Amino acid sequence: MRTLKHFLFILTVFSIFSCSQDINETEVPGAKLVADYSHDVVHEWNEVFLQIERYAAGYRPGPAPRAVAYLGLAAYEGVVSGMPEYNSMDGQWQGFNIPEINADQEYHWPLVVNASYEYLMPRFFGRARPQDLDLIASTARRFNNQYKSEVSDEVYNRSINRGREVAAAVWQYSASDNIGHDHYLDPFQKYDWQAAFKKDGDWRPTFPGPGAPMGGIWGGARTFSLKADQMLCKRPIPYSTDPRSHLYAQAIEVYAQNTPTASYEVEWVGEFWSDDLLNLTFSPGVRFLAIGNQVLKLEKSNLETAVFMTALVGVSSNDAGVACWNSKYHYNVERPESYIKRVIDPSWEPILEHPLTGDKGISPSFPAYPSGHSTMGAAGAEALGHIFGYNYAMTDNCHKNRVEFEGTPRSFTSFYEMGLENAWSRVPLGVHFRMDCEEGVRYGTEIGRAAHRLPWKK
Repeated sequence: MRTLKHFLFILTVFSIFSCSQDINETEVPGAKLVADYSHDVVHEWNEVFLQIERYAAGYRPGPAPRAVAYLGLAAYEGVVSGMPEYNSMDGQWQGFNIPEINADQEYHWPLVVNASYEYLMPRFFGRARPQDLDLIASTARRFNNQYKSEVSDEVYNRSINRGREVAAAVWQYSASDNIGHDHYLDPFQKYDWQAAFKKDGDWRPTFPGPGAPMGGIWGGARTFSLKADQMLCKRPIPYSTDPRSHLYAQAIEVYAQNTPTASYEVEWVGEFWSDDLLNLTFSPGVRFLAIGNQVLKLEKSNLETAVFMTALVGVSSNDAGVACWNSKYHYNVERPESYIKRVIDPSWEPILEHPLTGDKGISPSFPAYPSGHSTMGAAGAEALGHIFGYNYAMTDNCHKNRVEFEGTPRSFTSFYEMGLENAWSRVPLGVHFRMDCEEGVRYGTEIGRAAHRLPWKK
């Protein structure tokens, strides 16, 4: 008898506990999850970012993907409590502290995202043009007006406040990165290339160009997924002018791409992936955000996927940019232009040109190894493959209908194939050796994998 009473007591307690658990899981009756909404608000803000960044001086190479990382993390943290399979990154990095959410209250998740971007976008573009600030304001206003009819005033205000308070916390965390936070104000700061120049084969400025190295200290900016021993790529092949050497062979390979002239295919691939030039296109560090944004639309993705995609591509590209620039200035390898003019043909020029200014024979103003396009592109490609599948085939319409250069869309069988072509494009353009690009792809893929190994998922 006592055994039966004991069993009934345990059964009663278990039933009460189970009911309690059911109530806790549905504390807000009828409340939607993040996945119940469309990707629209994230997609639109990403497009706004890409449009403004195109004209933003000082954001190439590193500050642009860095901004995507912080904007993406802020949106992610604002809504992650409505993403049951995902973890908050609160406390993942020292000083990254996110305000607690009232779990028993209803939020409209697109409003949270909208408020986060409205708060952060003008702060990350501190010298934005008046028309850019107008675009930010009008985008935020349009979404607020659209969503206001969907919720009560109480939920509307609570959701906006949530987005703003998380965004403010993320902005504070960004400000604690002394190198990264305001780097866009002076991308040439505190680096003396002449002091670093020791011998032939070391980097020196090429012209046309600013005559100074960009991002000389960027390798000390904050990363999210990399440890100290992951901040350098593999060593480059040794410097040599011997015609039998590997480096000489790679220089001849670059030289042959446009000597005497470049083919249509060479120019198309080079121009399609270039993204080097201010005011012409967005920068290479955010190219795979633009590609990911196309996928959101193609797949009619939900808001959860859009938020995670932006955060992961941002973190991957940021970390790739920082580690790549740390490696660039550590190895300090000269551009093909310098080597070829000194060793092979003093009249040779790369084929990168700026159609808006008329400048021709341009080499980017920082060391060659590893390639930034290749490293950041491979990291972005790895992030997109992780989310949408490693065999995802698509046509990249990033520069469709452009008339200043050959932007005709190109089709690919995977994001990795995109990353490979993006990398290779730098060789026929004349701005990289093969070794720069091959190591960039290897290193960037490794960094992208480190980024998606962060504890995003439960």
